[in-house]
Amino acid sequence: MDIYSQKKTRGARTKAAGRSLRMKLLFANDRRGRLPESWYAASAVPLPAFAPLEGDLRADVCIIGAGYTGLSAALHLAEAGFRVVLLEAHRVGFGASGRNGGQLGSGHGMDQDELERLVGDADARRLWDHAEAAKALVRALIARHRIDCDLAPGILHAGTRRAELERLCEYGAHLRHRYGYEDIEFLDAGRSRALCPSPSYRGGLLDRGAGHLHPLNYARGLARAAAAAGVRICEMTHVRDIEPGRQVLVRSEYGEVRADHAILACNGYLDRLSPRVAARVMPINNFIVATEPLGSGAKQVLTRNIAVSDSRFVVNYFRLSRDGRLLFGGGETYGYRFPQDIAGLVRRRLLRIFPHLRDVRIDYAWGGTLAITMRRMPWLARLAPNLMSASGYSGHGVGMATHAGLLMAHAIRGQAEGFDTMAALPAPAFPGRGRLRVPLLALAMSWYRLRDRIGV
Repeated sequence: MDIYSQKKTRGARTKAAGRSLRMKLLFANDRRGRLPESWYAASAVPLPAFAPLEGDLRADVCIIGAGYTGLSAALHLAEAGFRVVLLEAHRVGFGASGRNGGQLGSGHGMDQDELERLVGDADARRLWDHAEAAKALVRALIARHRIDCDLAPGILHAGTRRAELERLCEYGAHLRHRYGYEDIEFLDAGRSRALCPSPSYRGGLLDRGAGHLHPLNYARGLARAAAAAGVRICEMTHVRDIEPGRQVLVRSEYGEVRADHAILACNGYLDRLSPRVAARVMPINNFIVATEPLGSGAKQVLTRNIAVSDSRFVVNYFRLSRDGRLLFGGGETYGYRFPQDIAGLVRRRLLRIFPHLRDVRIDYAWGGTLAITMRRMPWLARLAPNLMSASGYSGHGVGMATHAGLLMAHAIRGQAEGFDTMAALPAPAFPGRGRLRVPLLALAMSWYRLRDRIGV
């Protein structure tokens, strides 16, 4: 049952609003106020609902979106003494923050040697330092606020072809020699399969400085910390428009917030709030399944509590849950609607990696919307003197979204150096406009999927 359905008057209004919004990405695949039926939602520590916004509020900062970006910004601003209102169209962690693969990776979506060619050695070094600070921030927040989210170290970046393995080996050496990053080690086929006994992988790069966690419990832990610090969190509050000015006016269905500053933390669910951001940040859909508990058979998937991400363009990623399930992610679609048979879509990819699991039951299958940029780097922007945005984490959202929230909090406090470093990154717009953009993206991605299949 919807968490607010017992309130008949409000429920009627929500139903009417939902009819007019059903084609928006926020509402295309999910019932309002309901998290997907994922293993994360089934196993998460409960979080009491926060009341929707009704009436008018005044704040120092209004933040739109209660994922990692918005929660981190809200928490750090409240701890610095700001009056913060955080608005969420569904529930805390509804979007990618509560559905993702849970990997806390090193670096960015673009490798460091590529960044060196794009922005030069000095700026590439600063970007690496930001990525390292992001991992440290996540660990510090989990420790300081005692967030129970199964944080564990280790990600294996696995390769299937010789060219991939050569690239992984060279890249690991580059990180060690150029950046002094010693928590990374190349593994040959034998050592790699000692960790992940899949016949598909012929080696890999083990990153002991990376990690993995329960993403929804992490988001809910940040929300508890933010609320305790004084943040007013309003769930079930869909923002309709933003009016810039000396004060920013944020309008929702049944109320509005007038604030000195505003932050867009919507990532793939931005919709039409900012055409400038939407031109550079593209939503795509990704999918995960959770098998039945594997029992002793879990050792035939992973022999240690690490996560795996492979080197295909359309990445496969997986790990074991604390109750011994295989959480396996892979497959992408573009546009609004998720496929009818998510389990079937992901199972095909799973069986290419673990053919011996053909008869294993799938207990949960869910989709989520993340956001990418053309260069797979997050896009931070100051859209107006008192309006900022951060999104487009391109698969590195656990760390980078948390850190982006901190950088925007610092910028509002007048310490904008870190924000400005990230905002200076070149951010080309996706080709095409309006309805043409999605088909163009799908065409490009189809080419890369074909390359994955034929081994180019």
